[in-house]
Amino acid sequence: MNSLNNILFTPKNYHTLVVFRVLFGVITLFSSLRFFAKGWIEELYLTPTFHFKYFGFSWVEIASPSITYLLFTLMIISSLFILFGLFYRVATISFFLLFTYFELIDLTNYLNHYYFVSLVALLMIFLPANINFSLDTRFGLVKMKQTVQAWTINSIKLQLAIVYIFAGIAKLNYEWLFQAQPLSIWLAPHTNLPIIGGLMDEKIVAYLFSFGGALFDLSVPFLLWNKSTRKMAYLLVVVFHILTSILFPIGVFPYVMILSTLIFFSSHFHASILKLFGHKSQVSEPEKDLAIKSKKTVEIMVVAFFIFQFLFPFRYLLYSGDLFWTEQGYRFSWRVMLMEKAGYASFKVFPYGDDRSITVQNSDFLTPQQEKMMSTQPDFIIQYAHFIGKHYQVNDLIKPIVNVDSYVSINGKGSQSYVKNDLDLMLIKNSLKPIDFLEDYN
Repeated sequence: MNSLNNILFTPKNYHTLVVFRVLFGVITLFSSLRFFAKGWIEELYLTPTFHFKYFGFSWVEIASPSITYLLFTLMIISSLFILFGLFYRVATISFFLLFTYFELIDLTNYLNHYYFVSLVALLMIFLPANINFSLDTRFGLVKMKQTVQAWTINSIKLQLAIVYIFAGIAKLNYEWLFQAQPLSIWLAPHTNLPIIGGLMDEKIVAYLFSFGGALFDLSVPFLLWNKSTRKMAYLLVVVFHILTSILFPIGVFPYVMILSTLIFFSSHFHASILKLFGHKSQVSEPEKDLAIKSKKTVEIMVVAFFIFQFLFPFRYLLYSGDLFWTEQGYRFSWRVMLMEKAGYASFKVFPYGDDRSITVQNSDFLTPQQEKMMSTQPDFIIQYAHFIGKHYQVNDLIKPIVNVDSYVSINGKGSQSYVKNDLDLMLIKNSLKPIDFLEDYN
């Protein structure tokens, strides 16, 4: 308990937490503006006629176009307010709710770093990251302080460590380590890169990337936490994520991690960053008599939050079958770029109560990205089957039957029949129970 108290309540200088607030504001502002600039609000949210839902969140619906753009604008304003520390508490709550809302609209948009941003935004609601170098203190809305409790910084460090460690654990599988898959598939097209391009189709390079990636993820949080190895570890972070950004189209995730992991550096380092913006302060001995309010409540909330974070990625152990095949427990477990999965799904609807059928053109209802995601994930297939069954339902007396002819390939292996094609998918509902409507994976 004494060790826990030290981890949670040891007084620390404010600089580290304040710099993280600024960087988080920059990251979220840039990411949100990209959606406007690239037309993704229209493409991902407004264009689709059907949205795939997270289990338990089918009630989350897209608003009208004008309201959608208004909400996105409010999210950008919230990012700005977080960056400058103005009405910080309201801004963090607003950003968390709006960002998470947009992520819940369509499951096909799920990315690990969006989940990470939601979790950090939730944490930041409770962090006093506006107690210095903020407009809240400039305008007297919040009392300026020099010291924070250690948990306010360590919680973010631990969240980052969880991302890396679980990503590393996920790589400890036969296909990643001993078949160098899917990296053998992904690296081969990059032979046109300068200097290293000629090596990209060599099998040994794929193995080096596979073993190196697993070793990096499993070790880098500990190297960052250790003062003697921190600079070397951060150089590895920069090189690893820039290389990842060059080779793979994964958006801003590499830069999110590069900026976020700066939090492992000392208060002196972060104080020097603030000086670049004209903030004059000295790192001093933190106040020993820092008042700790609601100590027990903080302990319970922090410990409960991270117990969940440690246990939730292991929920796949509750299910039998190949994880890559069923994907039960795959999401929200930091399985970053772990497989190449491609599929094909052709649906037939029998709306008349006889042998007459309609072959569904998926492109009539789904965007190319939605169709690609749907064809490889069981819960997507069931959701879509229910949607098209209702769409083609002739009357209330005759319930349509929906069949699917589907095939899936994992990591370049031959396609295999996926969903049992003699089933009426309208009789199947997504649930937390083990899936029993897929063919066995060979």
